[in-house]
Amino acid sequence: MKIALACDHGAYDLKEALKKHLESKGHTCQDFGTYSKDSCDYSDFAAPAAKAVDAGECDRGIVCCTTGIGVSITANKVKGVRCALVHDLLTARMTRQHNNTNVLAMGAGIIGEMTALQIADIWLETEFEGGRHERRVNKVIALENE
Repeated sequence: MKIALACDHGAYDLKEALKKHLESKGHTCQDFGTYSKDSCDYSDFAAPAAKAVDAGECDRGIVCCTTGIGVSITANKVKGVRCALVHDLLTARMTRQHNNTNVLAMGAGIIGEMTALQIADIWLETEFEGGRHERRVNKVIALENE
């Protein structure tokens, strides 16, 4: 799977750990930055990553900042993106099963690296259940097309 990765300075270390972990599992990562711990604006990196997912250039995306809030808000501004801010294993699974999310947001200052890697694994391995959930997701998609 090709994964778009993005972060700000507050999550640089987490993004690098995610990239190494995902590549070791056979995924390809497209790194949208940031590329250092120098202060920067999360939207400059989260938006291009989310746009790559919407355009089909990447299968899914993972965006991180200190809390995950800023990058999740940014990603959700991109038409075609359903981004969920996740900090535990249950919601990592549920957001895929029920919401068919295509971008995952996490906060490097909220969860530890090992938890983040587990969340990413679960999120990437979990399939959308469809059924009644598809009807609900389609209603969300209709909202962005109004």
